[in-house]
Parts: sequence; structure tokens; C-alpha cells
Amino acid sequence: MKNLQLRSKDQRGFNLIELMIVIAIIGLLIGVGSIAWGAMIRAGNETAAAQMIDRIRTYQASYASRNRGKFATFDDLIRVSGLDEKFAGERPVVNGYTFALTLEEPSNSKPGFYSITADPQVPDGLTSTGTRHFYTDSSIGSIKATDENRPGKADDPSI
Repeated sequence: MKNLQLRSKDQRGFNLIELMIVIAIIGLLIGVGSIAWGAMIRAGNETAAAQMIDRIRTYQASYASRNRGKFATFDDLIRVSGLDEKFAGERPVVNGYTFALTLEEPSNSKPGFYSITADPQVPDGLTSTGTRHFYTDSSIGSIKATDENRPGKADDPSI
């Protein structure tokens, strides 16, 4: 019993240096983790934007086939094709990307035309929501993308 009491008196807790080292290691892990988390969020936003442009292309083709070559606005696609309600309005922001739709009505001399761009809401910095800019239109069969800090255009490489 006496031996146990002597041992318990001799034990001490962490000293200040050990505690500061543990806190520094935890801070380092949080810092590295938050950078990786941001990169993962950006990659997810970019994938979601490309998939939404592809889905909108499909909705536009379906809408045009039923409406004599006329293409739809975002609001028309929400009402008719089942596009997500988040796309209501002129320039909706969905998953960190700003989508823009440009329409040209068909005439006797030329068919209708649409173009869609998806640009990151915050294109650079630690809080960026994406780095790639996407583009497609009714005359091309693919989605174009660029890593440059400018809107996508038809000359960009396909993804």
C-alpha cells in the first residue's frame, strides 16, 4: 500500500511544452485537411456543373423537337422538362456555378440556337467554387471547358 502511495505522488501530468506540441500537430492536421476538403468541394462542383450542362442539352433537344425547333428558357425547362427549381431566373447559381443561357429564335432562313455557359461563382482564391469554365451550344455535340479565368467558348477543348 505504501509503495502505491509513493508511486501516485510521483506521477505528474503533461508539461506545457508537450501540450503545445500536441496542439500544434492538431492545428497542422486541420490546416492540411481543410485544403484537401476545399479541393474536393471544387472538384465536386465542377463535375456537377458539367453533368447539369449535359442534362440541359438533353432537355433542350427534347423541347425543340416538340416546339418546331424553338429552344426553352430555364423557367420553361423547369415547367416542362423537370429541370431542378434551383435554375429559376436569368442567371441561376447552382452548386457554386453561375449558369447563363442565350437563346435565338428560329426563322425561315436559320434554325434556333442556344448556348449555355457555367462559370464558377468564385473563380480563384482559397474560397473558389471551381476553376473550370464550361460551354456548350446547339451546334456542337459536346461540352467545352477551359481552365483559364474566362468564360468558356466553342473553341475550347471538349471534356
